[in-house]
Amino acid sequence: MKKTGIGISIAILLSSYNNDLNAQTKRATAPFSATGKTVTVYTTADSSNLRLSVTGTSTFSAMPQPLETQVCIFVDPNKSFQTFLGIGGALTDASAETFAKLSKEKQEEFMQAYFSKTKGIGYNFARTNIHSCDFSSDTYTYITEGDAALKTFNVQHDKQFRIPFIKQAIAAAGGKLTLFASPWSPPAFMKTNNDILHGGKLKKEFYQPWANYYTKFIKAYEAEGIPIWGISIQNEPMATQKWESCIFTGEEERDFLKNNLGPTMKAAGLGDKKIIGWDHNRDLLYQRASTLLNDPEAAKYLWGIGFHWYEPWSGGEPMYDNLKLVNDAFPGKNLLFTEGCKEAFDLTKVNDWKLGEKYGANMIHDFNNGSVGFTDWNVLLDETGGPNHVGNFCFAPIIGNTKTGELIYTNEYYYIGHFSKFIQPGAKRIVSAASRSQLQTTAFRNPDGTIAVIVMNDGNAKTKFYLWINGKAAEAIALPHSISTLVF
Repeated sequence: MKKTGIGISIAILLSSYNNDLNAQTKRATAPFSATGKTVTVYTTADSSNLRLSVTGTSTFSAMPQPLETQVCIFVDPNKSFQTFLGIGGALTDASAETFAKLSKEKQEEFMQAYFSKTKGIGYNFARTNIHSCDFSSDTYTYITEGDAALKTFNVQHDKQFRIPFIKQAIAAAGGKLTLFASPWSPPAFMKTNNDILHGGKLKKEFYQPWANYYTKFIKAYEAEGIPIWGISIQNEPMATQKWESCIFTGEEERDFLKNNLGPTMKAAGLGDKKIIGWDHNRDLLYQRASTLLNDPEAAKYLWGIGFHWYEPWSGGEPMYDNLKLVNDAFPGKNLLFTEGCKEAFDLTKVNDWKLGEKYGANMIHDFNNGSVGFTDWNVLLDETGGPNHVGNFCFAPIIGNTKTGELIYTNEYYYIGHFSKFIQPGAKRIVSAASRSQLQTTAFRNPDGTIAVIVMNDGNAKTKFYLWINGKAAEAIALPHSISTLVF
């Protein structure tokens, strides 16, 4: 068949695209040599004005076997692991309502701060709620109570604040934002306790109407110009809360997925949307993952397992090892951090350095144990840590003080930025190992061939270290209570 001019043009475009893709792949996987390369160091540090600031450059030079007395970060760009998806936060009702109270100037500043790669920290990932959650000013659903046929379904409520907010975020991110959505509870009439709040379970007779509800939501949002990348099945399915909540055992979530939600999404033409299971803490992570993924009929619909960080009930350490167990046992599935924040908001503590260090430690350990991305909780809250209709006030990386009109940037924002600003979607995690326990580290090799090494020092001592790659090393400094990203 003779090609038309349009056909030839398309063939040329496809060939060019494939060549670019192949070139990126080669750059990201080719054997790496550090010889002569210059490292740029970006630092955020306590008791200083450094906030994602360039604090120096260093060049790799010969350094054979290091001594045990020399502190090193050992990086191996030729040993790679999971593919990076993205970093972002939740675009909730509370965030949207707070945003609407800011001046136009502060709104623009906020959008650039989060979603611009050059002026901000380059968020490319986001989460939103399917009807109300605790971070809404009221409790609501998208249907009239009792409408199991979903004839009254509409997202009119969200058009006042949340939908315009998300659209602005997409525009600020350059026209593309990977967005997933999560429900906190089915409508009251579908539940065993006849209450959208306080836990309860989804009644068996409403499994199918509730599965239909997800497809209605996705199609309604996409009709508004907001693409939905995926959904999680249920936010925190083992928590009975005073706010919107619903209990699913592992077996109930598995059966709902394989018998209702998965087939319904496929039948509605939404089979390409990602479905995330669990969406709760690391403590029960393996039990829930194995219940869902050991069933082939359920597993075929599941993109991966979501997790939160709220599990240290008795002041213990976060259970990072549970991620590794799931990652090792089910290597074909993805792990994604879907929610985390510091609770019990106090406006006088927005500069507490432990806020950022909590983020840094969790992100480093989660990535090193297989997570493909990180989703913070609310991107913006007001000076009360809300709005929240049940008084569950929390911290956010940026606080919008609606009394003064100012934006308060907590160190959470900068700690997250040390990852989100420098790691590109499609990057591969590579080996990064510290020779001292006070330094925590992870590293990624980007599709364009650049490497980003994150080094966090949560100790009180200024520490000189060497970034060491195959007999070559570049000198750097880890300031007390700091996080640095080394890019080369």
